Amino acid sequence: MAHSKNRATDGKITYPPGVKEISDKISKEEMVRRLKMVVKTFMDMDQDSEEEKELYLNLALHLASDFFLKHPDKDVRLLVACCLADIFRIYAPEAPYTSPDKLKDIFMFITRQLKGLEDTKSAQFNRYFYLLENIAWVKSYNICFELEDSNEIFTQLYRTLFQVINNGHNQKVHMHMVDLMSSIVCEGDSVSQELLDTVLVNLVPAHKNLNKQAYDLAKALLKRTAQAIEPYITNFFNQVLMLGKTSVSDLSEHVFDLILELYNIDSHLLLSVLPQLEFKLKSNDNDERLQVVKLLAKMFGAKDSELASQNKPLWQCYLGRFNDIHVPVRLECVKFASHCLMNHPDLAKDLTEYLKVRSHDPEEAIRHDVIVSIVTASKKDLSLVNDHLLNFVRERTLDKRWRVRKEAMMGLAQIYKKYALQAEAGKEAAKQISWIKDKLLHIYYQNSIDDRALNEMWKCQNMLRHHVKDLLDLIKQPKSDSYNKTVFSKVMVITRNLPDPGKTQDFVKKLAQVLEEDEKIRKQLETLVSPSCSCKQAEVCVKEVTKKLGSPKQPSNPFLEMVKFLLERIAPVHIDTESISALIKQVNKSIEGTADDEDEGVPTEQAIRAGLELLKVLSFTHPVSFHSAETFESLLGCLKMDDEKVAEAALQIFKNTGNKLEESFPHIKSVLLTVLQHKAKKGPPRQAKYAIHCIHAMFSNRDTHFAQIFEPLHKSLDTDNMEQLITPLTTLGHLAMLAPEQFAAPLKSLVANFIVKDLLMNDRIPGKKTTKLWVPDDEVSPETLAKIQGLKLMVRWLLGVKNNQSKSGNSTLRMLTAILSSDGDLTEQGKMGKPDMSRLRLAAGCAILRLAQEPCYHEIITLEQYQLCALVINDECYQVRQAFAQKLHKGLCRLRLPLEYLAVFTLCAKDPVKERRAHARQCLVKNINLRREYLKQHAAVSEKLISLLPEYVVPYAIHLLVHDPDYVKVQDIEQLKDIKEALWFVLEILMAKNENNSHAFIRKMVENIKQTKDGQCPDDPKINEKLYTVCDVAMNIVISKSTTYSLESPKDPVLPARYFTQPDKVLNCCRTSTANVLGAVNKPLSATGKMQTKLSRMETISNASSNSNPSSPGRSKGRLVSQTHIHVSSLIYKLGSV
Repeated sequence: MAHSKNRATDGKITYPPGVKEISDKISKEEMVRRLKMVVKTFMDMDQDSEEEKELYLNLALHLASDFFLKHPDKDVRLLVACCLADIFRIYAPEAPYTSPDKLKDIFMFITRQLKGLEDTKSAQFNRYFYLLENIAWVKSYNICFELEDSNEIFTQLYRTLFQVINNGHNQKVHMHMVDLMSSIVCEGDSVSQELLDTVLVNLVPAHKNLNKQAYDLAKALLKRTAQAIEPYITNFFNQVLMLGKTSVSDLSEHVFDLILELYNIDSHLLLSVLPQLEFKLKSNDNDERLQVVKLLAKMFGAKDSELASQNKPLWQCYLGRFNDIHVPVRLECVKFASHCLMNHPDLAKDLTEYLKVRSHDPEEAIRHDVIVSIVTASKKDLSLVNDHLLNFVRERTLDKRWRVRKEAMMGLAQIYKKYALQAEAGKEAAKQISWIKDKLLHIYYQNSIDDRALNEMWKCQNMLRHHVKDLLDLIKQPKSDSYNKTVFSKVMVITRNLPDPGKTQDFVKKLAQVLEEDEKIRKQLETLVSPSCSCKQAEVCVKEVTKKLGSPKQPSNPFLEMVKFLLERIAPVHIDTESISALIKQVNKSIEGTADDEDEGVPTEQAIRAGLELLKVLSFTHPVSFHSAETFESLLGCLKMDDEKVAEAALQIFKNTGNKLEESFPHIKSVLLTVLQHKAKKGPPRQAKYAIHCIHAMFSNRDTHFAQIFEPLHKSLDTDNMEQLITPLTTLGHLAMLAPEQFAAPLKSLVANFIVKDLLMNDRIPGKKTTKLWVPDDEVSPETLAKIQGLKLMVRWLLGVKNNQSKSGNSTLRMLTAILSSDGDLTEQGKMGKPDMSRLRLAAGCAILRLAQEPCYHEIITLEQYQLCALVINDECYQVRQAFAQKLHKGLCRLRLPLEYLAVFTLCAKDPVKERRAHARQCLVKNINLRREYLKQHAAVSEKLISLLPEYVVPYAIHLLVHDPDYVKVQDIEQLKDIKEALWFVLEILMAKNENNSHAFIRKMVENIKQTKDGQCPDDPKINEKLYTVCDVAMNIVISKSTTYSLESPKDPVLPARYFTQPDKVLNCCRTSTANVLGAVNKPLSATGKMQTKLSRMETISNASSNSNPSSPGRSKGRLVSQTHIHVSSLIYKLGSV
């Protein structure tokens, strides 16, 4: 080499044969041509060519000059880099370059040229590959270990390679990159944090998703260098996790992501890190514990993970987090359980005890997720969960929260369906979970209304079965012009009863076409929806239909999946004559005391009631399944029991199922008729009611049977014994409703002479003096109960007659409003106790609601009577308000009560009890949504829009508030605040959605009202002034709460003619401004229904023994502006002349 150095000092450059001098004096093209010849020369040389090495030493030094390293042409730079790579190969192990700075420049230059690897389609790619191959094979970069700037050189090299790697590179490129980088790690003295970061950053999820090839390169590098790089990885995590030095790396915030990735790459990389995680699991920082728990959940739960067996202390420490004080930590542990059970069944034993504790966790979400975890694993493979785990699910069917109970019930049902009904895991598995069916039926022993979801399921199933039967009947009819339209209408009805109607609509249309064309499928479906179809028959039908529609060539068939779902919905999966008989036998066992109800934790009496309640629901949805002598005889036995609830349920079942009993089971008919007649005459009132309805539904010669009951009861009525009067009045009331024509003459006399004169207009026994407004049912006086039944009899008679030709309806309404206006004390003799008066006010209010549901009586109810009825919702007694609101809601939900009655709920904004206001709001929301949905589904009812469109409640609400007795002074600010709260109570719900530009429609309605006069008192200036003031308040709310109110109204509102006069646009110009008053009123609206003013004498607690507040102002008799006291003698005269 001394000779070489001498040659180098003489400065003469020797070029290969045929290559002239390479300098800046030649063109780029010529320079490239000459450099290619130089490249070829160096490429052919090997390390043993001593003479050539000496000959071309100066050329090697010349190629490393700045002229070439900084040349602007990339082709020149690439050829020079290839030469330099070969020079390092040829002159190895000692490079001809001795200056550290020059070496740094050269390697940084080579690194920059490696960027050319990115474009795999480049004409020069092979040269770039040659460059990579050469430096990787020779390990040229190892020369830099002795340089001070080695870390900078290596870091830049790593970054470049991770940047250029892409999916266009073959395995060789990937291999050479790994070789080049691994030699630096394995043969170097250390790995700096900066260099480590360039590798680890590619494992961070965000980077991993952006460049999968860079992730694979980093993964391969870490696998290759695991032993050498492990100490530096350990040091990094030690600095961050144990010492908290997050500044050591920009990747500190990703430590947990990195640990997971490194563990998945090679667990040996974390041998010293995992114990640090055990320490972190005990951290005082909640968020830090949560992060570690999330990380370990993935590590322990991974399919091939052996971490739990390899590191038992860490596993035990992790299990301890199931009892963590922080809710999200416990929740994360529970979520992990399903993955662990599915991937590591051997760990189920360890998890069981901890899941048991968590199944009783105070947090609902955790109990819910325990169920989800166990059920998820069970559905994958029943063998993955032991009986203890399934028992936790069983226990949660009794959870106090509906969401948890529902998840447990649905989970058990899914498990039962898969392993018992479909027998996917054999007989042993089916036997293991055979208890599930019984457990789900025992849910009926629970009292919570939420657990009646199965009732709704059966009702929906029954309804859908009828729709499918209607479709089949339509298809069999001769084709006509209206055929397609009728079939399409029925298809839409069926679609709405299936999930995701938008997607299933086309499939149901296709099914209708298939039914038209394929008679066999139609026959199978007819059998399936037949009332007499058994569970076994249903199973055969479903198999045949799915087999016929399925295709082996199309394993994924959305149409077939929809048909399967429909068949499951309509098929009698578990209810038929056989199952009803079995259930009846179980109830009989409970009655006889031979059932094991107590073992199930259910008292025998409760078990009998629950069983009959279940049968009652099934009698409505599956009546034909009850048609057996054994079933009817068992029910007959229930009628003779002392338990009133049991006998009531049995009567209702007979009513629903006994339409063919007379002809099919004559021996039962004769016995049953005697029992029914006895109960109608002398049984408890509710049983008497059901007995009459049974006779009406079951027997052909009902007129004779009714007469045998009516005559003796009518003749024996006596006010001297009030207790003995309640049942006869109940029975006579239902006879009057079911057979008004049969007993027309005696009923008129009965109502006028006995009910009104003898019963209602006399107070025989003074009521107890008490300040209580309400007492329990068993403490109500017999006289009051008899009067209530008398009122009901009058109403039932009118509902049976269904006409007002004799003006009986007017007389009855006057009687009912007299009761309300007199505060419940019709005679005003002061003999009645307050609880009795409350009962009669409630009975009168509910009676008006019943009559309002019949069109012929609704039209004769005056506005004053309607308003007096509405005020019952503000009654001083909490229980009256509560019961009246429930009756009102029920009538509205059935779309039987006219829309103006929905406005009554606006008065609930005044209720001092938060629960009552909340209930009223729920009622408004449900009714508004119900009407909107009905209008969507029945587009053809546009002519009834005024009676259905919820926005039309606004005029009624405004009118009702104008006549509210609490609204006395027109411009009183406190009273107007009450008005504003009441309007907002309903407008907030109506304006929650601006459907079809409804905000503008409401604005237009209010504007139109201001162009009218009050229809009730058109000539009363004060009432009209109130009307316009309330309209201004309503308009103020609309403007302040909407940004679209000024748009054009979609249609011109029609105002109810009874409530407002015809509009006069001139009038609106003459209205006095209430701007000053509104300015004072216009403060932020309170939370829905929150009171800001003093209230009328409404009780603020629901305790039946609570006292009213005698000092608070009351809604007393005669409160309506135009209400005058109804003279008692006049009323008797008018009712007597009916």
